[in-house]
Amino acid sequence: MVYGTPLIDAFGRVHTKLRISVTDRCNIRCYYCMPETGTIFAPRAGLLSVDEIERIVRVAVRLGLRKFRLTGGEPLVWKDLGVLIKRLVDIDGVESLGLTTNGVLLADRAQELYDAGLRRINVHLDTMDRDAYRRIPRRDAFEKVMQGLQTASELGYESIKINAMAVKGQSEDDIVALARFGRQSGMQVRFIEFMPLDSQGLWNSEKVLSADVMVAILERAIGPLVPVPATDERAPATEFRFADGAGTVGFISSVTKPFCGNCNRLRLTSDGKLRYCLFAVEETDLRPLLQSPDDDAIAEAIFGCVRAKWRGHSINSTQFVAPPRPMSAIGG
Repeated sequence: MVYGTPLIDAFGRVHTKLRISVTDRCNIRCYYCMPETGTIFAPRAGLLSVDEIERIVRVAVRLGLRKFRLTGGEPLVWKDLGVLIKRLVDIDGVESLGLTTNGVLLADRAQELYDAGLRRINVHLDTMDRDAYRRIPRRDAFEKVMQGLQTASELGYESIKINAMAVKGQSEDDIVALARFGRQSGMQVRFIEFMPLDSQGLWNSEKVLSADVMVAILERAIGPLVPVPATDERAPATEFRFADGAGTVGFISSVTKPFCGNCNRLRLTSDGKLRYCLFAVEETDLRPLLQSPDDDAIAEAIFGCVRAKWRGHSINSTQFVAPPRPMSAIGG
């Protein structure tokens, strides 16, 4: 195995990022992601261990992957999260490590994760309205999320972003309130177009609140938005700043403006499946390879996954097929 060769797919995209799901379990039940009851989770014995994730990351770094993000399910329900973070930040070649969380347990674990070396957090929050929060994740935890954001801010995390799913007919007022909170707190809010990743088949294109419509709503309610030149053309979010200088917002337009042509990321599920796209219908199973000490076999599997990557997800075509697993099992 020759290391140092860039991870380039058939369309010339160089891959440098890996999102790692540490668990498929979650302590909330957002209606657009999971049913309120009846979800079947992977057996705990079938999930990757700290040692296994560390080994995969060490191989990935040798292949040129540099930026990593831990996700779930909800990663904060995984007791070994702090141990994993400490292991990963100590790996030579890991340039960036971030975490995506729903924030419910953040106040309880923010200090532990900061001490382990974590500095970048994205918190999922769809609304600033307490009653609406109860309806969306179907749990009464709004105050816990807000306390988590405050705790992380007080600890000095370098980057705290808020991710919000936008659904047409439901989120129009929420995006305005969230943008105002971002302007006040200094945290960037990123709005995500509703994607076909729920386990209940609720998605259809008419429920997509597009980035263009969201920009128009925010400009009417708050003021003009000015596009921010991209510092990384491969980043999934398009950023804008408010013309008055108070804050920025981002839009992840996976449906109306797919960024597949610049995609540079892979995904690893908590049960050891490597995916070249969030919407992929095929996976590369790394778990059997972890039974052998041969790291070259893992590297070859990663190369193979990249070489098999498609041009894009085709959400807006008749050829689109939704992935067989929901977002909670794939990794957010």
